[in-house]
Amino acid sequence: MAMPSPAIWVCPTCGANFPPGREPPEACPLCQDERQWVPPSGQVWKTMEELAREGLRTEVRDVEPDLFGVGVRPGVGVGQRGLVVRTREGNLLWDPPPFLDGPAIDAVRERGGLAVVTSSHPHMYGAIVEWSQAFGAEILLPEVDVAAGWLMRPDPAVRTWSGAVEALPGVTLVQCGGHFPGSAVAHWNGALFVGDTLFVTSGADRVSFIWSAPNRLPLPEREVRGIVEALSPYDYDRIYGGWWDPVIDHDAKRIVERSAARYIEILHGNLYI
Repeated sequence: MAMPSPAIWVCPTCGANFPPGREPPEACPLCQDERQWVPPSGQVWKTMEELAREGLRTEVRDVEPDLFGVGVRPGVGVGQRGLVVRTREGNLLWDPPPFLDGPAIDAVRERGGLAVVTSSHPHMYGAIVEWSQAFGAEILLPEVDVAAGWLMRPDPAVRTWSGAVEALPGVTLVQCGGHFPGSAVAHWNGALFVGDTLFVTSGADRVSFIWSAPNRLPLPEREVRGIVEALSPYDYDRIYGGWWDPVIDHDAKRIVERSAARYIEILHGNLYI
């Protein structure tokens, strides 16, 4: 099993991983895009080794049968935790965190390793190449976002897809668009893993649709309708967002459809109903 290079450059603001080198990149294109942000004091860089020295550690938690999560404490980048699904043909890692270490690799290896690594969108690609190399796993990413150059560390293990694809038995990736043209969800065993293609709200009884969370920019109606349409063929009752909490644990499809309808009403100026 390969270990991550300690000289990998990480943008602590968004979590993007860049190729190892003596000097950091000149800028982070993800942070310069209006969906993200550059700190007022300027671009910051850390190597994977520096993050480890500063005390970052991985944590693994069981979520439900055949599903566990991998997170990082303290958080880095957008703070996502990954989800690992077990299937009869190998495991799939969704939305890998930006940092990994030996204990994380050992924990995942003990639970069957990885066959596929994938992600909801570029803000959550994280250490996707490092996870792939650690286990010899395939990287599945939407063609439109890879073609646009949003993977900051290209790798030969990348295979692109569009529309929908069965990544492993029982795990289907669905391109929804919205936040990014390739923004996607994973459908598995009556659950959706959504990253922030949809935002699960704090009460775990609604979702929202956002162009930029940190910059408070909404999605237009067309994109919201496109997300709902892309999800319409699938049955699901649970939604896992990009973080440990909150989680919608029942009636999720109705919640998505109701939330979308209300979002569109507000876009049309109907605040009070």
